[in-house]
Amino acid sequence: MFAADFEPAQMEGRRRSPRAPVSFDARLGGQGGLGRTLCKVVDLSLHGCRLQTYSAMKKGQTIWLNLPTIGPVAADIIWADDYLAGCQFHAPLNEDAFAALIERHA
Repeated sequence: MFAADFEPAQMEGRRRSPRAPVSFDARLGGQGGLGRTLCKVVDLSLHGCRLQTYSAMKKGQTIWLNLPTIGPVAADIIWADDYLAGCQFHAPLNEDAFAALIERHA
């Protein structure tokens, strides 16, 4: 047996942009627009979001997320745990559209 020292990692610096808690419904579909279903966006940043889904998601899956006032956004599922999933957008959201969503749904 051996002993080791450890220090908890600080996770703050890992995000490219701050997340904001939100709550709004969005439409979710796979590549090609197949398998559309509803989901709830529970937090949002310029580069991604966390989804509460009604069906299990898989890490590595590419989806189309139809956001209110923004429209369809391509994203990759980065992590999935039962009916929660984190996704990263293929392109950052427009800052003005992001601000409007936060103002309306925070």
